[in-house]
Amino acid sequence: MTEEGAALPRQLRQQVAEFLADHDPETTERLQFLRARYDAGLAWLHFPLGHGGMGLPRDFQSEVDRLFTEAGAPDNNGKVNNIGLGMAAPTILEFGNDGQKARFLRPLWTGEEIWCQLFSEPGAGSDLAAVATRALRDGEGWVVNGQKVWTSSAHNARFAILLARTAPGAPKHAGLTYFLCDMVQPGVEVRPLRQITGEAEFNEVFLSDVRIPDTQRLGAEGAGWRIANATLNSERIFIGAVTRREAGMVGTVAQAWRENPELRTAELHSRLMELWVDAEVARHMGQRLRQKLVSGQPGPEGAAMKLIFAQLNQKLSGLEVELRGEQGLRYSDWAAVRPDHVDMLGRDAGYRYLRARGNSIEGGTSEILRNILAERVLGLPPESRADKDIPWKDL
Repeated sequence: MTEEGAALPRQLRQQVAEFLADHDPETTERLQFLRARYDAGLAWLHFPLGHGGMGLPRDFQSEVDRLFTEAGAPDNNGKVNNIGLGMAAPTILEFGNDGQKARFLRPLWTGEEIWCQLFSEPGAGSDLAAVATRALRDGEGWVVNGQKVWTSSAHNARFAILLARTAPGAPKHAGLTYFLCDMVQPGVEVRPLRQITGEAEFNEVFLSDVRIPDTQRLGAEGAGWRIANATLNSERIFIGAVTRREAGMVGTVAQAWRENPELRTAELHSRLMELWVDAEVARHMGQRLRQKLVSGQPGPEGAAMKLIFAQLNQKLSGLEVELRGEQGLRYSDWAAVRPDHVDMLGRDAGYRYLRARGNSIEGGTSEILRNILAERVLGLPPESRADKDIPWKDL
């Protein structure tokens, strides 16, 4: 086992070499190359045959990706389609029928179709089961009306994973259904939301008499809450995924320490070392959770991964501002652009500090994640009404 993944079996390494010999990255058109890689089972190695994989351990993935990168092969622009790759794909694989898998997984992996997530609403953010968006039966399909908010990539998305209420009279957790929604049809309106960073990375989405065929209902009617939880567990592990030592924010902060020796103090060194150790613990915890995925979907432990990620990012980004002195106070651009993806490491320290404030809100608030850990991991009794005013302690 290497730091990034498992050593490849000789046969798999030979398959990659043969594929590259038959599809020269310098002469093969980009989309043709990506489609062929998917069809060869070299896209998602842990996915089943016929769906981009070979049913192999996911530990092999990073080494296969490295071989393709070193050969100059095109990638599938995963940063732009992270919701599709990290959330929609594993959910479709687990709960979709054969037709849905055949229709959606291939163009999702190749990046031909970008995905977004229509879950949160103005009155249903942390309490996701309170969604009010309605989906009503209409012949062979559904008519959807409602509003979603904090939707990343909605301005670029071709499809969305959508949670809507189909049984208003049922208990709130039981009346939800999961859909795959076409984002470019009439009735879908996307409006930008400007953030503290100046960017409009998020959107609000208005759905007015949007039609969804029943063939794009994922799972059984009324099973939306269970399916949505599987999606959210995948999201929380995906958000906090770090595979290499000093990758992500901790590497950026360590570099700031090395570049500014005149600003070093014993107190800053102590804080850096504590956070470096925390980052290593989180990295190994993430590796353990990803290994559990081999035998099934992630459990509620994924909430711990996301909670730790948010805390670390906020502490690290604050420390970086201090380590960079005057440079840490500068901000490069307040333009209200609509980016394709979040570029934490490609921007300046001021951007990282401001953007990290949202880490404890997006993907499940830290308060809700602590509830999940307390009740579903530690087995503590559910929070009662009398306990509502008691602040949660850090777990």
